Amino acid sequence: MNRPARLAVGVVSAGRVGSVLGAALARAGHTVVAASGISADSHRRAERLLPGVPLLPPDETVAAADLVLLAVPDDVLAGLVTGLAATGAWRAGQIVIHTSGAHGVSVLRPAAEAGALPLALHPVMTFTGREEDLQRMAACTVGVTAEPGNEAAWNVGEALTVEMGAEPVRVPEAARPLYHAALAHGANHLVTLVADCVDLLAGAGIADPERMLGPLLSAALDNVLRHGDRALTGPVARGDTGTVRKHLDVLADQAPNATDCYTVLARRTAARASAAGLLGRDGAAEITELLEGPEDS
Repeated sequence: MNRPARLAVGVVSAGRVGSVLGAALARAGHTVVAASGISADSHRRAERLLPGVPLLPPDETVAAADLVLLAVPDDVLAGLVTGLAATGAWRAGQIVIHTSGAHGVSVLRPAAEAGALPLALHPVMTFTGREEDLQRMAACTVGVTAEPGNEAAWNVGEALTVEMGAEPVRVPEAARPLYHAALAHGANHLVTLVADCVDLLAGAGIADPERMLGPLLSAALDNVLRHGDRALTGPVARGDTGTVRKHLDVLADQAPNATDCYTVLARRTAARASAAGLLGRDGAAEITELLEGPEDS
């Protein structure tokens, strides 16, 4: 894999992702020549992770760079790229990278029409915008998307990913929506689920619920990544209808905001346990009737 030439990097913007990836590229030997950032948090992150880098408006940041890193929210990206094209900011020979998981390279078409090389590099991890994220890059993968048939572009994206310390995985343009939905469903909803569990334990009077949940949830995550549905345990997977009924009753009485989520996930757990042969037909029917009600089932 050919190493990219040493590049002048412009970061738009210095948020949690942009500041870390900019620092990773600098660590790999590239030079971050400019960054954009408006909020006080962005300024503080730039001071920590991109020391000495001038903060400029987006169009000036783009003009100064050979490699432009667009680390902006999904819904902002298309308008930003089009707006910069209207100012004549893009030029031939630039590498233009965005970090959105939801988009492929088609969103960068205005830059490509000006002669830039479009790439999508989506790090599959959550960012805090702090120095420890640089170490986490070594354990993460990056979803790489380039134009179909442009093997040179794919190679550039993969080489830059390796330079930042991560592992590249090719994600075709057409697969990006489902790819991103899967990652958001897992990571974002996991945070919501765990936060709900912490609240429920605190409501039960348990001191330090995070300490209680840590080993349990870490083991569950490790087991499912190793063994898939065979890692399912608990009353739903065992067909313990009485226990599930008690759960529904206490949640309805003491934590009604969590009831719908529990019920939906229990239904999905029953379906997966049944398909995996862990939950017998009769047990699955009883659990389903309890969760959906006699009329629905």
